[in-house]
Order: sequence, then C-alpha cells, then structure tokens
Amino acid sequence: MKVRKYSGDIVDFDESKLIKSLINSGATNENAKQILLDVQPQLYDGIPTKKIYKLAFQKLKRFSNVHAARFSLKNGIMALGPAGFYFEKFIARIFELQGYQTTTNVFLEGNCISHELDVVIKKDNHLAIIECKFHGSQENKTDVKIPMYILSRFNDLNKKTYAVFEKEERISKCWLITNSKFTSEAVKFAECSGLQLLSWDYPIGASLKDLVNQFTIYPITCLTTLTIAEKEILLLQGILTVYDLVHHERKFDKLKLSETRMKNVLKESNQLLNK
Repeated sequence: MKVRKYSGDIVDFDESKLIKSLINSGATNENAKQILLDVQPQLYDGIPTKKIYKLAFQKLKRFSNVHAARFSLKNGIMALGPAGFYFEKFIARIFELQGYQTTTNVFLEGNCISHELDVVIKKDNHLAIIECKFHGSQENKTDVKIPMYILSRFNDLNKKTYAVFEKEERISKCWLITNSKFTSEAVKFAECSGLQLLSWDYPIGASLKDLVNQFTIYPITCLTTLTIAEKEILLLQGILTVYDLVHHERKFDKLKLSETRMKNVLKESNQLLNK
C-alpha cells in the first residue's frame, strides 16, 4: 500500500515505523501491534501519513493518555505557534535546564545595524545568540538561505561586546533552531561555517525531540486532557510546560474545570514528568 508523506512524496507504507513511534511513546510491543491491527481496516492506497498517525493517536489514547501525549509531541511543539513566540520561550527553557543563563527578545546594536534576537544564552563564559525558525507545518523545512542570513547577523554582532548578563562580553557562538527539519544543504553550510543547529531530528541523539524527552520538558500543548482553548488560557498566563502546570499554585483558576477533570489533568502531567 502507498501512503502520502507530509512532503507530498508517495512511498510504501512502512508498518515498522508506526510500531517504533508507538513503542517510543511508551506503548508496549503488544499494544503497538494491536493498534496497527485496529487502524489497518481504515487505511487505503494514497492515505496521508498524517491521517494514519491521527488514527493511531486515537487508539493509543484508549490505552494511556500519557503515551498519547508523548506520541503527539511533535504536534504539541507545533501548537506553540503560530507566530513562534511561545516556541522561543520554550527553547530558552530547554537551555536553562542545561545550565545556561537565558533571556529572550533582546535588542543589540551590531557593527552595522541593530538586531532583534530571539534568545541570548551564556554558559562557561561563552555568550551565544539563538535564532528560532518556527514552522506551522511539518512539510516546511529550513533551507540554506536561513543559516546564511543568520551567519551574516552573527558576523555583524561579534565585532563588539555586550553587557547582556553581568559584564561586557563578546558573542562567540550562534545557534539556529527549528521545530521542523533542515535541508541537507542547510546542514552542510552550517557545519562548514561553524553554526550550531538544532531541529526536531538533528543532531542524532541530541535533537530537539531527544532533549525534550531527556529533560522531561513537555509543552502543555501535548496534553490530551485539556482542550485547545484551555491550553491557550494557560499559555497566556505564562504556564508553558507541564512542569509549570504542576507547580503553579493557581493553575486552574481561569479554566473552570470540574474536580474530576482537574485530577485527570494532574494525573497525566505527573505521569509525563515521572516517565
């Protein structure tokens, strides 16, 4: 059977990829195989992979909300849009967990022009800038023009020193981070020019997906026990991650949830944080 990928390419349906994704979310091998059997009658030639994963998500949710939340992580991060403001805050939080000082939405005067920077970070006397490229669709990739542009900004900034944190320092590193993927040319250019890249699946073993799971820093947008409107209310209050939700004293004040729903939300949240 043929399926249509996010990119539009038509390929053979690979059952093992779906099984692997389900198991990576925490499902048992037995449950993953059962979910595959359950969705197979609804599959047809040319079906979008997006629809297959939506069907699998609904089946997985029957077994476990927390496994379904991990399974939908990519969509959860994409829900931090559409402008990407929350994504920038989310990236800053990931670097904080790695021991960095961070600040967002910074304006610095370069050698030639002024620059608005998404995130500035510091660790071990190294000051670095981060440009976040947010995509609202999994089909969009960050191409080589973006790292070329970011490099030119870095070169304009690293000729001066800045007191972003405690003292005047020179910017020594530059990151480009996206919630989707990079083209091969973008990766090639960045590796050649010394830019640090981070995407959903790059670098292998230390990608955005890997870091989220390693530090259990899940966005509230991946929770299955909250509606889209409820998640937006929480985001507007600065409750960005599941950890924030669990530890915020007045998290449910504006949601008007029943006692049962509050318990279900907290149960899913605590299970995510405890793996």
